[in-house]
Amino acid sequence: MLSLALNPSVGADKPTKAVAGAAVIKPADWVFIDNGIVRLGVKKTAGAGIGWFSRSGSQENLLDHYDAGRLIQQSYYGKKDGSMWRDKPWTWNPVQGGDYKGHPSEVLELTSNSTALYARIRPRNWAGGELLDECLMEQTIVLQGAEALVRFSFRYRGTEVHPMRSQEVPATFINPAYDTMVIYEGDQPWTGGELTRSQPGWPNESRKISEGWAAWVNDQNIGVGVYSSVAKDLTCYRAGKSPQAKGACSYVAPLVKFAITPGFYFEYKMAIALGTPEEMRVAFSKLREVLSSESKKAATE
Repeated sequence: MLSLALNPSVGADKPTKAVAGAAVIKPADWVFIDNGIVRLGVKKTAGAGIGWFSRSGSQENLLDHYDAGRLIQQSYYGKKDGSMWRDKPWTWNPVQGGDYKGHPSEVLELTSNSTALYARIRPRNWAGGELLDECLMEQTIVLQGAEALVRFSFRYRGTEVHPMRSQEVPATFINPAYDTMVIYEGDQPWTGGELTRSQPGWPNESRKISEGWAAWVNDQNIGVGVYSSVAKDLTCYRAGKSPQAKGACSYVAPLVKFAITPGFYFEYKMAIALGTPEEMRVAFSKLREVLSSESKKAATE
Protein backbone atom coordinates (compact mmCIF):
# COMPACT_ATOMS: atom_id res chain seq x y z
CA MET A 1 0.00 0.00 0.00
CA LEU A 2 1.05 3.64 -0.13
CA SER A 3 3.54 4.79 2.47
CA LEU A 4 4.91 7.69 4.45
CA ALA A 5 3.86 10.95 2.77
CA LEU A 6 1.15 9.02 0.99
CA ASN A 7 0.54 6.01 3.22
CA PRO A 8 2.72 3.37 4.90
CA SER A 9 3.24 -0.04 3.38
CA VAL A 10 0.96 -2.85 4.39
CA GLY A 11 2.79 -5.83 5.80
CA ALA A 12 6.25 -4.43 5.09
CA ASP A 13 7.40 -4.86 8.67
CA LYS A 14 6.07 -8.40 9.05
CA PRO A 15 8.16 -11.56 8.74
CA THR A 16 7.64 -13.43 5.52
CA LYS A 17 8.40 -16.93 4.38
CA ALA A 18 11.52 -17.62 2.33
CA VAL A 19 9.81 -16.44 -0.83
CA ALA A 20 6.41 -14.86 -0.28
CA GLY A 21 5.11 -15.96 -3.66
CA ALA A 22 5.95 -19.56 -2.79
CA ALA A 23 3.98 -19.57 0.48
CA VAL A 24 1.92 -22.67 1.19
CA ILE A 25 -1.39 -22.76 -0.65
CA LYS A 26 -4.39 -24.10 1.25
CA PRO A 27 -6.77 -25.26 -1.52
CA ALA A 28 -9.90 -24.44 0.49
CA ASP A 29 -8.87 -20.77 0.57
CA TRP A 30 -8.55 -20.38 -3.20
CA VAL A 31 -10.37 -20.38 -6.52
CA PHE A 32 -8.21 -20.89 -9.62
CA ILE A 33 -8.84 -20.34 -13.31
CA ASP A 34 -6.53 -21.73 -15.99
CA ASN A 35 -6.68 -21.51 -19.80
CA GLY A 36 -3.73 -23.82 -20.42
CA ILE A 37 -1.37 -20.84 -20.89
CA VAL A 38 -1.60 -18.98 -17.58
CA ARG A 39 -3.08 -19.76 -14.18
CA LEU A 40 -4.65 -17.18 -11.86
CA GLY A 41 -5.91 -17.62 -8.32
CA VAL A 42 -7.99 -15.44 -6.00
CA LYS A 43 -7.89 -15.85 -2.25
CA LYS A 44 -11.38 -16.34 -0.81
CA THR A 45 -10.06 -15.64 2.69
CA ALA A 46 -8.72 -12.24 1.56
CA GLY A 47 -11.64 -10.62 -0.25
CA ALA A 48 -11.06 -12.62 -3.45
CA GLY A 49 -7.89 -10.59 -4.01
CA ILE A 50 -5.62 -11.83 -6.80
CA GLY A 51 -2.84 -13.78 -5.12
CA TRP A 52 -1.56 -16.17 -7.76
CA PHE A 53 -0.38 -15.68 -11.34
CA SER A 54 1.88 -18.13 -13.16
CA ARG A 55 2.37 -20.12 -16.31
CA SER A 56 -0.10 -22.96 -16.50
CA GLY A 57 1.39 -25.99 -14.81
CA SER A 58 4.11 -24.01 -13.03
CA GLN A 59 4.56 -24.17 -9.26
CA GLU A 60 6.20 -20.73 -9.12
CA ASN A 61 3.78 -17.98 -8.18
CA LEU A 62 4.90 -14.51 -9.27
CA LEU A 63 2.62 -12.67 -6.82
CA ASP A 64 2.80 -12.05 -3.06
CA HIS A 65 -0.18 -13.06 -0.90
CA TYR A 66 1.51 -13.03 2.49
CA ASP A 67 -1.24 -11.01 4.20
CA ALA A 68 -4.49 -9.17 3.46
CA GLY A 69 -2.64 -6.02 2.44
CA ARG A 70 -0.57 -7.66 -0.25
CA LEU A 71 -2.08 -9.34 -3.38
CA ILE A 72 -3.27 -7.42 -6.45
CA GLN A 73 -6.35 -5.67 -5.14
CA GLN A 74 -8.48 -2.57 -4.77
CA SER A 75 -7.62 -0.06 -2.05
CA TYR A 76 -8.88 3.51 -1.69
CA TYR A 77 -8.18 6.42 0.67
CA GLY A 78 -10.25 9.11 2.32
CA LYS A 79 -10.27 11.41 5.33
CA LYS A 80 -8.63 10.91 8.71
CA ASP A 81 -10.96 8.81 10.82
CA GLY A 82 -9.09 8.46 14.10
CA SER A 83 -7.97 4.91 13.32
CA MET A 84 -4.46 3.68 14.04
CA TRP A 85 -2.39 1.20 12.06
CA ARG A 86 -0.31 -0.06 14.96
CA ASP A 87 1.21 3.22 16.21
CA LYS A 88 0.55 5.23 13.04
CA PRO A 89 -2.47 7.55 12.66
CA TRP A 90 -4.39 6.32 9.63
CA THR A 91 -7.25 7.28 7.36
CA TRP A 92 -10.47 5.76 6.13
CA ASN A 93 -9.14 3.05 3.83
CA PRO A 94 -11.46 0.46 2.20
CA VAL A 95 -9.27 -2.54 1.37
CA GLN A 96 -10.45 -5.51 -0.66
CA GLY A 97 -8.38 -8.09 1.21
CA GLY A 98 -9.23 -7.18 4.79
CA ASP A 99 -7.73 -5.30 7.72
CA TYR A 100 -4.20 -5.26 9.07
CA LYS A 101 -5.09 -7.66 11.88
CA GLY A 102 -6.05 -10.31 9.33
CA HIS A 103 -9.84 -10.06 9.47
CA PRO A 104 -11.02 -10.67 5.88
CA SER A 105 -13.35 -8.52 3.87
CA GLU A 106 -16.72 -10.13 3.10
CA VAL A 107 -17.06 -11.96 -0.20
CA LEU A 108 -20.72 -11.51 -1.08
CA GLU A 109 -20.60 -13.44 -4.35
CA LEU A 110 -17.96 -15.47 -6.15
CA THR A 111 -18.58 -17.35 -9.38
CA SER A 112 -16.17 -18.79 -11.91
CA ASN A 113 -15.66 -21.12 -14.84
CA SER A 114 -12.41 -22.45 -16.25
CA THR A 115 -11.20 -19.10 -17.64
CA ALA A 116 -13.27 -16.33 -16.00
CA LEU A 117 -14.22 -15.19 -12.52
CA TYR A 118 -16.53 -12.63 -10.90
CA ALA A 119 -16.54 -11.44 -7.28
CA ARG A 120 -18.52 -8.90 -5.26
CA ILE A 121 -16.95 -7.74 -2.02
CA ARG A 122 -17.76 -5.66 1.04
CA PRO A 123 -14.36 -4.25 2.06
CA ARG A 124 -12.92 -3.62 5.50
CA ASN A 125 -11.37 -0.44 6.82
CA TRP A 126 -7.64 -1.25 6.92
CA ALA A 127 -6.81 0.25 10.32
CA GLY A 128 -10.28 0.59 11.86
CA GLY A 129 -11.18 -3.02 11.09
CA GLU A 130 -14.91 -2.60 10.53
CA LEU A 131 -16.77 -3.88 7.49
CA LEU A 132 -17.78 -0.89 5.38
CA ASP A 133 -21.44 -1.34 4.53
CA GLU A 134 -21.39 1.88 2.53
CA CYS A 135 -18.82 0.47 0.08
CA LEU A 136 -19.09 -2.20 -2.60
CA MET A 137 -16.28 -3.57 -4.75
CA GLU A 138 -16.57 -5.80 -7.80
CA GLN A 139 -13.98 -7.58 -9.89
CA THR A 140 -14.30 -9.46 -13.16
CA ILE A 141 -11.35 -11.44 -14.49
CA VAL A 142 -10.99 -13.06 -17.91
CA LEU A 143 -7.96 -14.99 -19.13
CA GLN A 144 -7.18 -14.07 -22.73
CA GLY A 145 -4.19 -15.86 -24.17
CA ALA A 146 -1.18 -15.19 -21.97
CA GLU A 147 -2.79 -12.24 -20.17
CA ALA A 148 -5.40 -11.71 -17.47
CA LEU A 149 -7.85 -8.86 -18.09
CA VAL A 150 -9.43 -7.40 -14.97
CA ARG A 151 -12.27 -4.94 -14.43
CA PHE A 152 -12.43 -3.35 -10.98
CA SER A 153 -15.28 -1.18 -9.71
CA PHE A 154 -15.94 0.69 -6.48
CA ARG A 155 -19.23 2.21 -5.32
CA TYR A 156 -19.66 4.52 -2.32
CA ARG A 157 -23.06 5.02 -0.74
CA GLY A 158 -21.89 6.84 2.39
CA THR A 159 -22.52 10.42 3.43
CA GLU A 160 -18.97 11.56 4.25
CA VAL A 161 -17.14 13.85 1.84
CA HIS A 162 -13.56 12.64 1.52
CA PRO A 163 -10.67 14.79 0.27
CA MET A 164 -8.72 14.42 -2.93
CA ARG A 165 -6.21 11.60 -2.49
CA SER A 166 -3.79 9.55 -4.55
CA GLN A 167 -5.49 6.20 -5.18
CA GLU A 168 -3.86 2.86 -5.99
CA VAL A 169 -5.16 1.43 -9.28
CA PRO A 170 -4.42 -1.24 -8.22
CA ALA A 171 -2.18 -2.04 -5.24
CA THR A 172 0.23 -4.68 -6.53
CA PHE A 173 2.60 -6.89 -4.53
CA ILE A 174 5.02 -9.15 -6.40
CA ASN A 175 7.03 -12.18 -5.32
CA PRO A 176 10.17 -10.58 -3.82
CA ALA A 177 12.44 -12.80 -5.94
CA TYR A 178 11.56 -10.31 -8.71
CA ASP A 179 13.52 -7.27 -7.59
CA THR A 180 14.08 -5.01 -10.61
CA MET A 181 11.35 -2.67 -11.80
CA VAL A 182 11.05 -1.84 -15.50
CA ILE A 183 8.97 1.05 -16.90
CA TYR A 184 8.89 3.58 -19.73
CA GLU A 185 9.32 7.16 -18.47
CA GLY A 186 9.76 8.99 -21.76
CA ASP A 187 7.48 11.47 -23.51
CA GLN A 188 6.80 9.41 -26.64
CA PRO A 189 4.68 6.48 -25.44
CA TRP A 190 4.27 3.34 -27.52
CA THR A 191 7.03 4.25 -29.97
CA GLY A 192 9.56 1.71 -28.73
CA GLY A 193 11.59 4.13 -26.63
CA GLU A 194 14.21 2.92 -24.16
CA LEU A 195 12.95 1.29 -20.99
CA THR A 196 14.16 2.29 -17.52
CA ARG A 197 15.34 -0.32 -15.03
CA SER A 198 15.77 0.39 -11.33
CA GLN A 199 15.68 -1.16 -7.90
CA PRO A 200 13.49 1.17 -5.84
CA GLY A 201 14.41 1.60 -2.22
CA TRP A 202 12.48 2.24 0.95
CA PRO A 203 10.34 4.28 1.56
CA ASN A 204 8.12 5.06 -1.43
CA GLU A 205 9.54 6.45 -4.63
CA SER A 206 7.58 8.08 -7.44
CA ARG A 207 7.84 7.54 -11.19
CA LYS A 208 6.13 8.65 -14.37
CA ILE A 209 4.67 5.85 -16.48
CA SER A 210 3.60 7.41 -19.74
CA GLU A 211 2.63 3.98 -21.09
CA GLY A 212 0.66 3.07 -17.95
CA TRP A 213 2.51 -0.13 -17.05
CA ALA A 214 5.24 -1.42 -14.77
CA ALA A 215 6.97 -4.79 -14.50
CA TRP A 216 9.13 -6.53 -11.91
CA VAL A 217 11.74 -8.94 -13.27
CA ASN A 218 14.47 -11.23 -11.96
CA ASP A 219 18.13 -11.50 -12.98
CA GLN A 220 17.08 -13.44 -16.07
CA ASN A 221 14.89 -10.52 -17.24
CA ILE A 222 11.71 -12.54 -16.75
CA GLY A 223 8.82 -11.44 -14.57
CA VAL A 224 5.32 -10.07 -14.26
CA GLY A 225 3.80 -6.71 -15.15
CA VAL A 226 0.60 -4.75 -14.69
CA TYR A 227 -1.01 -2.22 -17.02
CA SER A 228 -3.53 0.25 -15.63
CA SER A 229 -5.83 1.96 -18.11
CA VAL A 230 -6.13 5.16 -16.04
CA ALA A 231 -2.66 5.87 -14.62
CA LYS A 232 0.36 7.90 -15.75
CA ASP A 233 2.16 7.93 -12.39
CA LEU A 234 3.10 5.32 -9.82
CA THR A 235 4.46 4.80 -6.37
CA CYS A 236 6.83 1.94 -5.62
CA TYR A 237 9.27 0.48 -3.14
CA ARG A 238 11.45 -2.50 -2.51
CA ALA A 239 11.74 -3.83 1.05
CA GLY A 240 14.41 -6.35 2.03
CA LYS A 241 17.89 -6.85 0.62
CA SER A 242 17.03 -10.41 -0.41
CA PRO A 243 13.84 -12.42 -1.01
CA GLN A 244 14.47 -14.18 2.31
CA ALA A 245 14.76 -10.96 4.34
CA LYS A 246 12.19 -10.10 6.97
CA GLY A 247 9.33 -8.21 5.33
CA ALA A 248 10.77 -8.59 1.83
CA CYS A 249 8.43 -7.41 -0.91
CA SER A 250 8.32 -5.74 -4.30
CA TYR A 251 5.50 -3.22 -4.53
CA VAL A 252 4.10 -0.96 -7.19
CA ALA A 253 0.83 0.92 -7.55
CA PRO A 254 -0.22 2.95 -10.57
CA LEU A 255 -1.88 6.11 -9.26
CA VAL A 256 -4.74 8.47 -10.05
CA LYS A 257 -6.16 11.26 -7.89
CA PHE A 258 -9.79 11.68 -6.98
CA ALA A 259 -12.06 12.42 -4.04
CA ILE A 260 -14.66 9.94 -2.82
CA THR A 261 -17.97 11.73 -2.21
CA PRO A 262 -21.60 10.61 -1.70
CA GLY A 263 -22.87 8.64 -4.72
CA PHE A 264 -19.34 8.13 -6.09
CA TYR A 265 -18.71 5.33 -8.59
CA PHE A 266 -15.40 4.41 -10.21
CA GLU A 267 -14.38 1.61 -12.53
CA TYR A 268 -11.31 0.84 -14.60
CA LYS A 269 -9.62 -2.01 -16.42
CA MET A 270 -6.15 -3.42 -16.03
CA ALA A 271 -4.11 -6.33 -17.33
CA ILE A 272 -1.51 -8.70 -15.90
CA ALA A 273 1.15 -10.29 -18.12
CA LEU A 274 4.20 -12.54 -17.84
CA GLY A 275 7.46 -12.60 -19.79
CA THR A 276 10.25 -10.19 -20.56
CA PRO A 277 9.51 -6.45 -20.31
CA GLU A 278 9.63 -6.23 -24.08
CA GLU A 279 7.08 -9.04 -24.45
CA MET A 280 4.80 -7.51 -21.84
CA ARG A 281 5.05 -4.10 -23.50
CA VAL A 282 3.89 -5.58 -26.80
CA ALA A 283 0.99 -7.35 -25.08
CA PHE A 284 -0.11 -4.20 -23.22
CA SER A 285 0.12 -2.12 -26.42
CA LYS A 286 -2.27 -4.50 -28.17
CA LEU A 287 -4.69 -4.39 -25.22
CA ARG A 288 -4.63 -0.70 -24.33
CA GLU A 289 -7.43 0.54 -26.58
CA VAL A 290 -9.99 -1.99 -25.40
CA LEU A 291 -8.96 -1.58 -21.77
CA SER A 292 -9.09 2.21 -21.86
CA SER A 293 -12.42 2.41 -23.66
CA GLU A 294 -14.53 1.28 -20.71
CA SER A 295 -12.94 3.04 -17.74
CA LYS A 296 -15.34 5.36 -15.95
CA LYS A 297 -15.49 7.73 -13.03
CA ALA A 298 -18.71 9.38 -11.93
CA ALA A 299 -19.86 11.44 -8.96
CA THR A 300 -23.26 9.80 -9.21
CA GLU A 301 -24.45 6.61 -10.87
